[in-house]
Amino acid sequence: MTRTRRTGALSVRPMDPSPGRRGDGKDGRSDSELVHEWVTHPRSAFWMMGDARLEDIEREYTAIAAHPHHDAFIGLHEGRPAFLMERYDPTEVELEGLYEAEPGDIGMHFLVAPPETPVHGFTLAVITTVMETLFADPGVRRVVVEPDVTNHAVQALNKAVGFEVIREITKPEKQALLSACTREQFEAATTGAER
Repeated sequence: MTRTRRTGALSVRPMDPSPGRRGDGKDGRSDSELVHEWVTHPRSAFWMMGDARLEDIEREYTAIAAHPHHDAFIGLHEGRPAFLMERYDPTEVELEGLYEAEPGDIGMHFLVAPPETPVHGFTLAVITTVMETLFADPGVRRVVVEPDVTNHAVQALNKAVGFEVIREITKPEKQALLSACTREQFEAATTGAER
């Protein structure tokens, strides 16, 4: 499903981590090559993969593709790869045993590719598209996230689309702000907004 916003058309498709698979980027790089470039960029420090090799990305995302409770997607802007989206069952991945799950919970991560030319409002348009994609599944009632406590930029984006902080939690790799957004909170936060 494509969503047209003032920043352009945004859509998502499943990520194919296969080595050598030619992607839909301007230079035909594989999805793994694109994601490797994105997660190792200095702007992506909170992704915690700055030292990853291409083989690490292929291995990690092949495991995600095979996982029954975790999926990865490439987000497209005007048909070109521009962001990464992950969807996961928080009772099985990332937050297992760390929070009080509710029926219809889904977890997500997203990462915007370092832009060649920055577009004002683009990251907000991306997170809005990610949330719409998740809520397109009628079984999803609430999205949960666990950003690093020091990642103030993503916390502001989360708040803009309706997330509320539940509490700070300790994960093996970081201190995180467990936050959640119901379908109703998302709709209230974004209804009438130009995204």
